Amino acid sequence: MIPAQQPVQRIGLGLAALGRPAYINVGRTDVLPVQRTAQAMRERTRTVLDAAYANGIRWVDTARSYGSAEQFLADWLRERGHQDVAVSSKWGYAYVAQWRIETEVHEVKEHSVERLRTQWAETRTLLGDRIDLYQVHSLTTGSPLFEDLALQYELARIRDAGVQLGFSTSGAAQGETIERAWEIEVGGRQLFGAVQSTWNTLEPSVGRTLAEVHTGGWRVLVKETLANGRLAVDAPPGLGKVAERHGVGSDAIALAHVLRQPWADVVLVGAASVAQLESNLAACRVELTDQDINALKPLARDAATYWGERAELPWR
Repeated sequence: MIPAQQPVQRIGLGLAALGRPAYINVGRTDVLPVQRTAQAMRERTRTVLDAAYANGIRWVDTARSYGSAEQFLADWLRERGHQDVAVSSKWGYAYVAQWRIETEVHEVKEHSVERLRTQWAETRTLLGDRIDLYQVHSLTTGSPLFEDLALQYELARIRDAGVQLGFSTSGAAQGETIERAWEIEVGGRQLFGAVQSTWNTLEPSVGRTLAEVHTGGWRVLVKETLANGRLAVDAPPGLGKVAERHGVGSDAIALAHVLRQPWADVVLVGAASVAQLESNLAACRVELTDQDINALKPLARDAATYWGERAELPWR
């Protein structure tokens, strides 16, 4: 089991909004450099990473499909020399936008042995032995991984070399995906030891399953804690009222809601600026009451509705 930690020690910084010029997060474009060149985004990533570290954050989450995020992180780790930062990355999506904001396709998904070998080699070239957790990116019930024994054995080689394996989930069937992945064993033990899922005030449907696997010994990372920025920029009135009572932004209340879940080991934030990060971290000072929780519960949406709305968010 993961030892009890102070709130900020449970916060991780996700680089999805920093490693590439376009992403679906709401409230991101107005705080980014006017010219989102690779160098400008590298500098912004470094600035946010520095602020995160100064505030006590020691977990960074990235992926091969986050543009140049792995490269930016590798450069920062080398320059700063920090040895106490845990790093998680993902394979399965390839970034194909070639640093364009306006393009029809930004990333392409493929769960195959060939994609795993290619991307694991790329990640190791950049980050060496700094990877603490390597994840299948966006595992779903329809993924070929569940039937592809060669892929499972290739993943097991990485696990047996000392790197913890996990997977991220998306969609209304997150719980079913986790349950199926729990059953995968290679070499007499579970293939995976961690899961990264979406759980937030609007979409809490997978909570019971996450609690169960956490009790079973898996590390649980929570992503999209602000519903891709919607809970910060366009918060429901009920969330806003709780924020007013505590004198913080709606983003801090949404994050405090996640932090209140005892099974949430790493709570990821996707800040694109230092100001956004500092606003997010106000969650660590919030103690939600039973009255607050009762006010937040009715804000949950049907999972299918939530994921349908998310699918409509534009890359910009």
